[in-house]
Amino acid sequence: MRIADLAGKRVAVWGFGREGRAAIRAIHAQLPQLPLALYCGEGEAAAARAFDATLTVYGQEPGSVALCAYDVVVKSPGISAYKPAVTTAQAQGTVFTSGTALWFAENPQARVVAVTGTKGKSTTTALVAHLARALGVRTALAGNIGLPLLELLGQSAELWAIELSSFQTGEAGALELGVVTSLYEEHLDWHGSRERYVADKLRLADVSRTLLVNGLQAPLLERTAAHPHRLVFGTPAGWHVADGAIRRGERAVFDIHAMAAPGVHNALNACAALAALETLGHDAIRAAPALADFHPLPHRLQPLGARDGLDWINDSISTTPQATLAALDSLAGREVTVIVGGHDRGLDWSDFVQAVKDRAGLRIVAQGANGPRIARALRQAKTELPLGEAEDFADAVAMARTVTPTGGVVLLSPGAPSFDQFKDYAERGRCFAGLAGFDAQGIAGIEGLGVA
Repeated sequence: MRIADLAGKRVAVWGFGREGRAAIRAIHAQLPQLPLALYCGEGEAAAARAFDATLTVYGQEPGSVALCAYDVVVKSPGISAYKPAVTTAQAQGTVFTSGTALWFAENPQARVVAVTGTKGKSTTTALVAHLARALGVRTALAGNIGLPLLELLGQSAELWAIELSSFQTGEAGALELGVVTSLYEEHLDWHGSRERYVADKLRLADVSRTLLVNGLQAPLLERTAAHPHRLVFGTPAGWHVADGAIRRGERAVFDIHAMAAPGVHNALNACAALAALETLGHDAIRAAPALADFHPLPHRLQPLGARDGLDWINDSISTTPQATLAALDSLAGREVTVIVGGHDRGLDWSDFVQAVKDRAGLRIVAQGANGPRIARALRQAKTELPLGEAEDFADAVAMARTVTPTGGVVLLSPGAPSFDQFKDYAERGRCFAGLAGFDAQGIAGIEGLGVA
């Protein structure tokens, strides 16, 4: 469905975040006379009316009766497609679309590499854009990484590096290359079950002419085996990490210690990006030296600096136990205090507990809604790790500062979403930076968004 197809229809936009605002602008740029309804939070209603005086604004979540009154609803990605109100309205004939779907419909000829994955998708997408630009390719960086596609509607690029969340993979149109970086348990509250999450994530395969996946994950390989043009990264025959280097086959191409983004998992993200460029016909080996100039994304193992004799690292984007384990692996051999816990989605922490319970040099501070559950699992495993529980986030940071030895690392890698205490992971990361003594606003920007 293109924007022009909305003409003459009853249309509502659901959500007044950045995606919703981008949809309103894009629709009214092409169809200025089209009446639009907007459903948003009660506290957003006044700002919405000021944003576009022609909107009919409802400061509430729509039920099925309200949704059935529209021919088309443009839904923001954070709103679950499995809400009863949505499925009921769909059964009655209401069509749901999104900014992502509208952009793909408007740009069927765009050369797109779309990246998804439980972890690593943002960094990999940014790396694709960074490395492509190092080769002189005019590249757009957009999507779930922080810039809605509709904000770039009408702009041109030789290559579109687009991050898609599991909420968006089913909204993409046909594309040249899809990349899946990893697949773990995540976002069960939106998808309803692990199996549905996996199925939704892998809907990217259905629209990808070529599919590139992490060859180190057996379940991912099994689930994508039927794709007619599947390639892998991470294994010795192609781009992989071994003996401290990023390698193309047996050839050592780049020393991973020269990367500003730390950890083997980030080196693997670089392998995914290099493999993607190679698949698209670019000289990935010539692009590889640019890895030295790539800065870690905000809230993703982001080194903040030293304060009080300690190194502080912000990994607020970590919303699964596996992500926290990857962060700890990047700091092997260091004295580390990790702050874990947040919104409780019922994820299984048993693998995390078994992996860390005998680890030397590690201290854990548990906080947030699921902090007590994590702490209880650690105690039941009879760990001898120093373990503390904090009443709130500020107390957790203060405790970590106290118990970490001089020269050690305080790592925020919660393994859980932030919604119990914060608006989102970015607000949590900024709060951490401020409590640690750094400029909370100075850490926020993602370099390279847009077309360059």
